[in-house]
Amino acid sequence: MGDELAEFRDAALRFLEDNALRRVADTQSGWGVGSDAIGLLDSHTDRAEEAAALERSREWRRRVFQHGFGWVGGPLALGGGGRSPQLDEEYRRLEAEFDVPDQQPFATGTHLVAPALMAHGSPELQAKYLPGIFTGELVVCQLLSEPEAGSDLAGLKTKAVRDGDDWIVTGQKVWSSQAHLSQVGQLLVRTDVDVPKHQGITMFVLDMDAPGVTVVPLRQMTGETHFNEVFLDEVRIPDANRVGEPGSGWRAVMATLMSERAAVGSGANNSAVDPVARLIEMARHLDRAHDPIVRQRLAERHTNAELRRFLIGRHEATMLAGKAPGAEGSILKLLFGEQATQCAELAAELLGLSVLADSGEWGTYAWGRWITGAPMMRIAGGTDEIQRNTLAERLLGLPREPS
Repeated sequence: MGDELAEFRDAALRFLEDNALRRVADTQSGWGVGSDAIGLLDSHTDRAEEAAALERSREWRRRVFQHGFGWVGGPLALGGGGRSPQLDEEYRRLEAEFDVPDQQPFATGTHLVAPALMAHGSPELQAKYLPGIFTGELVVCQLLSEPEAGSDLAGLKTKAVRDGDDWIVTGQKVWSSQAHLSQVGQLLVRTDVDVPKHQGITMFVLDMDAPGVTVVPLRQMTGETHFNEVFLDEVRIPDANRVGEPGSGWRAVMATLMSERAAVGSGANNSAVDPVARLIEMARHLDRAHDPIVRQRLAERHTNAELRRFLIGRHEATMLAGKAPGAEGSILKLLFGEQATQCAELAAELLGLSVLADSGEWGTYAWGRWITGAPMMRIAGGTDEIQRNTLAERLLGLPREPS
């Protein structure tokens, strides 16, 4: 693998250097230089601007795929490179060093939904959707959580009833990231009400333009509409779009959930700005860097970031070894939720009232987007309480939470 990896790195760097500029590190720009934007999701408040940005991202994704770096570890029969999945991770690491159009819109499909299709989908279903997911033609959302079944995902009530070669689906989903941009949805529904709740769930791939699908945006405190409600009114889904056998949806979705928690915990899909580096710059700018309490809190945030970095490396090594993601994703998720909250609190304490009023001063009001977005990170991918239950039961062997 050593020679192959070195050759791959050389080829990938040549492609990136020919097609993009290297990213300038945030710490190199200095306080007051460049944009002071800092937020947990790179989203848009203007839908026209968002659509234009997505098209730029899609064009880059197509170029990457055409040059052989879009799905290096994928099967040759599906348009992949037929090589080691480790090379995909290496390419993503290298690409992060360059200023390229945002690739976050495709992460749900490539990182979360594609593995479920590869493990449980039929060959026909894989051929229908996987190439488009990796070329960027298909943006994917998850249709999992419901108004009365968020943390208790197995308590979902959206029903699917068999009707010949179709299933008729009725219900409601909520907190569906980028559903308004998506052509495809990973849908979890109840197909059997007469068995224990975990056994009566089935997964489908839903075409988002199917009749009866209505997407309604949810406006966040940040002013953005990254999340959506999705209403399903007697939507017909072909049985050919079923992922796995009827009733096997819980098993299929568990790998997705573990990957999602690790992705959220690793900071994937979040701001490229290093919040700890920005906080250190802020403390120096405000002449608070010598305050022992501020120094202690900055050290805690730096330690958290380093701990997460080591855990991310261990998680990636586990995945590259071909092992299924485990409960370590919950550790990453808890650490990132804590980091987001603590960074928000320290920023607010350092800036005081300056964080509330848009005076135009660099590095002040911009933190409002982070502060109002931080609570989301303790909910997305499963609440802190759910993560602690997962760790207690799966890693520590403690008794299950009483029903």
